[in-house]
Amino acid sequence: MDTELMPEVVNAYPQDSVGQMMEPPIGVFAPQQTIGEVIDELREMVKSAFITYGFVVDESGHLIGVITMRDLLFTSHSTRLEEVMLKNVFALKADTPLLDAMKSTLDRHYPVYPVVDAGGKLVGLVRGQQMFEQQAIELSAQAGSMVGVEKEERLSTPWKRSLIFRHPWLQLNLLTAFVAAAVVGVFEHTLEQIVLLAVFLPVLAGQSGNTGCQALAVTLRGMTLGEFGPGSTAKAACKEALLGFLNGMLVGISAGAGMFLYAKSQGNPNALMLGVVTWLAMTIACAVSGISGVLVPTTLKRFGADPATASSIFLTTATDVISMGAFLGLATLLLL
Repeated sequence: MDTELMPEVVNAYPQDSVGQMMEPPIGVFAPQQTIGEVIDELREMVKSAFITYGFVVDESGHLIGVITMRDLLFTSHSTRLEEVMLKNVFALKADTPLLDAMKSTLDRHYPVYPVVDAGGKLVGLVRGQQMFEQQAIELSAQAGSMVGVEKEERLSTPWKRSLIFRHPWLQLNLLTAFVAAAVVGVFEHTLEQIVLLAVFLPVLAGQSGNTGCQALAVTLRGMTLGEFGPGSTAKAACKEALLGFLNGMLVGISAGAGMFLYAKSQGNPNALMLGVVTWLAMTIACAVSGISGVLVPTTLKRFGADPATASSIFLTTATDVISMGAFLGLATLLLL
């Protein structure tokens, strides 16, 4: 028995929807059929297809009931399906996005789900395992999307197509890098006066970047699993701000001590104040980076962009600007 729908049927539904992965409806019966008739038909069907449930439809093809194997086993052969079928059947809509479909099935765990069109007609079946496997593939593709590697790209993708996929994102990344460089340029005079500040710029940028990426990973996971409801963005931003502040304070102590020892070894008379500046800048940068890890993807989604595709580039720019700006700005304010 054919287990694939015609391409024109599948392509009639949106990308990443239930209709894109459904199989043809198998084990479909009329309500007037008897248990005995259904069993006879199933004996032939199971030779070429794996059947879990029987689906009952009316003359117009509308789904009106489901028959389980238990019903067939313990019910008299003369009983009609309409007398024993389970009514009020849960079904997925063919045009429902995969993520929304998964949310609606989290507390059901059926091996197979019937798929209906907008009018309630049975158009296909989708297996629960297949849905979750597909979603796992989507999640694994996020890491690549964040740095400009498209979901469609594979090891076998021709190099020209890979170049087209990746190069525009590298140009965008270069443009945002110029923004961070401009911030450093604003404080050129400060760097000329206190050259050793340049040694710790990568330290600030790296730590704040990691803090932002941690927040971003949690945010994207929550968005993927549908955990972001009304007011969730503000709550998540407050949580990440607190975590960033506390982590920044603790990491800042180590970074500040490192700056103090380094400045002391260089004979700088402001070694202690440089250590304090490093600690303050680390605390501020990590706190703001945590907030950015939440606001960047949620803002992109609000404007209709894919959060997984561009978040990393904008977050890197934000963390670089924040960390370098705070570090050099505090040094200018407190030491010059």
